[in-house]
Amino acid sequence: MTYVIGIDFGSQSIKGVLIDPDGQIRSSGSHGLTMSHPQGGWAEQDPSHWEEGIAIVIAKVLGNAGVAGSEIGMLNLACQVDGVVPISREGEALGPAIIWLDRRADVQASELARKVGPMRLFEITGLQPDSSHSGPKVMWLRDHEPEIFAKAFAFPPAAGYLLHHLTGQLAIDHANASSSLLYDLRLRRWSDELLDAAGLSAAQLGRIGEASEVVGTLNSGAAERIGLSTSCQVLVGTGDEHAGSIGAGAISKGIITDVTGTAEPVTVATDSFVLDYDGLVETHAHALQGFYLVENPGFVSGGSTLWLAENILKVPQAELFDLAAHAPAGSNGVLFIPALSGAMTPRWNSKMRGAFAGLDMSHTANDMARAVLEGCTFALRDITDRFASLGLGGDEIRVVGGGSISELWLQIKADVTGRPVRPVLTHHATAVGAALLAGVAAKIFSDLDEAVNRTVTLSDEPYVADPKRTSLYDDAYGRYRALFDGVEEVLA
Repeated sequence: MTYVIGIDFGSQSIKGVLIDPDGQIRSSGSHGLTMSHPQGGWAEQDPSHWEEGIAIVIAKVLGNAGVAGSEIGMLNLACQVDGVVPISREGEALGPAIIWLDRRADVQASELARKVGPMRLFEITGLQPDSSHSGPKVMWLRDHEPEIFAKAFAFPPAAGYLLHHLTGQLAIDHANASSSLLYDLRLRRWSDELLDAAGLSAAQLGRIGEASEVVGTLNSGAAERIGLSTSCQVLVGTGDEHAGSIGAGAISKGIITDVTGTAEPVTVATDSFVLDYDGLVETHAHALQGFYLVENPGFVSGGSTLWLAENILKVPQAELFDLAAHAPAGSNGVLFIPALSGAMTPRWNSKMRGAFAGLDMSHTANDMARAVLEGCTFALRDITDRFASLGLGGDEIRVVGGGSISELWLQIKADVTGRPVRPVLTHHATAVGAALLAGVAAKIFSDLDEAVNRTVTLSDEPYVADPKRTSLYDDAYGRYRALFDGVEEVLA
């Protein structure tokens, strides 16, 4: 019997959980990360801080559990998707990580769509030709950083970079690969046609494996740096929203998972191949074999609350929720468009930007704080309504992430969507999802059904919509959509 650790490697923080040989969550820990924005629309991180952060989190979970590093038999990472790190053959970063939030590669995304044809690209990948995806980011390095591009051995996302750093193996799972704009969703492999159009090779992107596959063990340097042993096995791992859906217990089709973090991915699993020809949601491979994950990969949600709190209101992020609670439903007419880094809903538009509207001299910080929560929830409604039109998703929304602890926000989500909203009480759901995959691989659990039943705790009662507030929000939602159309027209 052995202990396992699951890591949620996000953009604002790293979280970890430790599961013991009896299948119990014994401890957790977290560590903050920072982003840099050297130009408008750019978002970068220093990869050297990533492994340092993982070491800090592992030290915390070991210390909190009273477990030695030598007792950890398996490690699994669920990482932010869509980033790129150019690496040398030895695995060292040759430049900053260009993360998911970065939108510099608009020209390259358009180039790929033009060469292949937008509909052909969509039907191969299930994705929109958007600069958030990793393939256009690699093409941007080719065009704008030719020296780095020429020196680089490979261009993995965060998951591939960290896996190579930890084990020396260059691999990613199908979920990460399917968010590249270079993966054939039906054939489950790199697309030769798209690689040729992008001027890239499969060798530069890495081998694709199942999320639950054991890649190998920690190399000696990594084991020493993160405080574990060279006997510790490492899985291929998966994307953060994919593990988050597992940590929410959404391992069968139809359950909507709302991951309220820096961004707010909204997902639903299905065993049927579904494409959204309206282009709001994308279809990805899933960490669960035999399933697809249909999702909107995330508008800036928690990032919007952080921006307003720190840059405008000059208060801690947590205080924003207290302010919002003192404003009425509808925020006294104030509206907010959550598009601070481009829009992902109701339409994908990297040139779109956020906006407040309806302000007058009587409005306060309370109204602005609540308007941000409501604006993000209107974006959530865009997505859940689209799921319904595609025949996906049951009635209930399960919420994980930082937003799951705000009773106010949970109630707003129920009132705006008209659906029951049930928070996942198990802390660090994405890290738990990663740990459950490791627990099954380590034979702590017989399968994911047993793993979820033994570890995932949901609220006994969901938050349900109040009809009066739902009616008020229906009107506000209509005004929100009209505002989005007007702002988009001005910025187009």
